[in-house]
Amino acid sequence: MSNDQRVHTHIVGVEDEPVRELDVVVVGAGFGGVYALHRLRKLGFTVQVFEAGSDIGGTWFHNRYPGARCDIESLDYSYSFDDELQQDWHWTERYASQPELLRYIHHVAERFDLRRDIRCDARVVSATFDDDTSRWLVRTEDGEAVSARFCVLATGVLSVAQVPAIDGLEDFEGDWYHTGDWPHEGVDVTGKRVAVIGTGSSGTQLIPIVAEQAEHLTVFQRTPNFCMPAQNHAMIEEVERQWKAEYPERRAFARLSGFGHNQLSNPKKAMEVSAEERLAEFELRWQLGGLYMMRAFSDILSDPAANEECAEFVRGKIREIVQDPEVAEKLTPRGFHFGTKRLCSGTGYYETYNWDNVTLVDVRTAPIERTTPTGLATADARYDVDVIVFATGFDAMTGSMLKIDITGAGGHSLREKWAHGPRSYLGVAPAGFPNLFIVAGPGSPSVFSNMVNSIEQHVEWITTLIEQVTLRGLSRAEATEEAEQQWIEHVNEVAEQTLYPRSPNSWFFGANTPGKPRVFMPYVGGVGTYRQKADDVAAKDYEGFVLS
Repeated sequence: MSNDQRVHTHIVGVEDEPVRELDVVVVGAGFGGVYALHRLRKLGFTVQVFEAGSDIGGTWFHNRYPGARCDIESLDYSYSFDDELQQDWHWTERYASQPELLRYIHHVAERFDLRRDIRCDARVVSATFDDDTSRWLVRTEDGEAVSARFCVLATGVLSVAQVPAIDGLEDFEGDWYHTGDWPHEGVDVTGKRVAVIGTGSSGTQLIPIVAEQAEHLTVFQRTPNFCMPAQNHAMIEEVERQWKAEYPERRAFARLSGFGHNQLSNPKKAMEVSAEERLAEFELRWQLGGLYMMRAFSDILSDPAANEECAEFVRGKIREIVQDPEVAEKLTPRGFHFGTKRLCSGTGYYETYNWDNVTLVDVRTAPIERTTPTGLATADARYDVDVIVFATGFDAMTGSMLKIDITGAGGHSLREKWAHGPRSYLGVAPAGFPNLFIVAGPGSPSVFSNMVNSIEQHVEWITTLIEQVTLRGLSRAEATEEAEQQWIEHVNEVAEQTLYPRSPNSWFFGANTPGKPRVFMPYVGGVGTYRQKADDVAAKDYEGFVLS
């Protein structure tokens, strides 16, 4: 709501350096940052978005590996804030691919003239709150400094790629890549020997395509995951037309649903129906594809018996598809509950292991010990390869924020505050960090939801709070320690009602990151429940916040 964002001033700790004053700084230009910019600008605020990458798009800018696509239907995984936008845009597939999703967010940025307030190749390295002025000083890696009343972190929950510390990688004479930082020009593996390390969401999408191109593919698997068939296909014209006609109802339903989308959920409990009905429901979900199996029965994620029935159905599908019984057994997930690790969705994943040019290596029984100049060495064999692909995931949910040196009131750092796990009120506002807000972070539905739905909800809630603080002539909005603690207790109580705490070896707990505290990070109470709780906080004059 400032008239001019080109005002210059001097900030404590910045000697003789002109600093631009703004209303809001947004860090990150993925779906969250782009919508935050649009929303804040419409409310009359001056905004600068800093993006570390060389272009906008976030997840869909960096994850360009072959086969990368969304696991939520395109018609759901899209912005709802502008009806003309959702009516005009045509999706070409049931599940949008990475290139199409990137084209979509580029279209949105251009349609609403957003690029003029986005600076790419601008990695934020620090954000420091000034108690005297109630402003944030935000610095980029190349030395730019801006002062803003509010700072919004839209840095993404899966954006800090992790390459495992394998001895000898620097001596490898071939090429190596991470799926989360794929070269924009692509990688040609035609006729090459390729190793893929990791069989999570990225690996299961990538592996079938690499197998088609490579002379030989060796997959190094530590933990087999449940992978559903995507059942992807070209967009059906009648389906798209019907969705667009029903968008008001469908969007409203998604906002109040458990997972933030329109996937069909069965309200019945698994063990209350006959074995025949259970089998039929599981088969229906398998044919529907994608993540529909998670909604086969209402107690899949809470009742161990129901969960095991579902898991055994999928194990049976693996045994049916994979011809070699020994390979099928290696690919069969055991030791954790179905859905408590990120459920994968792919095309032809299990079928790939029937090909003569594909080898599966179980690194639980023979761990990778080192990289050699010509490949990889496990405890019992050597594998010569030309290319290594790390599909080894991310420092999830907190990694992107903790890479920034964030200092709040009284000189306290976010890294210190989160040393034993992330803490914030509603997953939005960490106590002790006034005017700092997080989009789709830990403590909110985030990765347990349709991310675009949750992003819109967070952005609208945060920007309304910023507007209210401004209209009242106030300068600060800060969550209280008490409200934060009560929210964390609620997040944990809800999680304890599910099977997630019984399967803690997942990135939901930070288990894939060495040294990271084992804390369950997402909110599993449901998108609709979370939205109601957040709206109640706002309706009670932002209960749990001190506005001053």
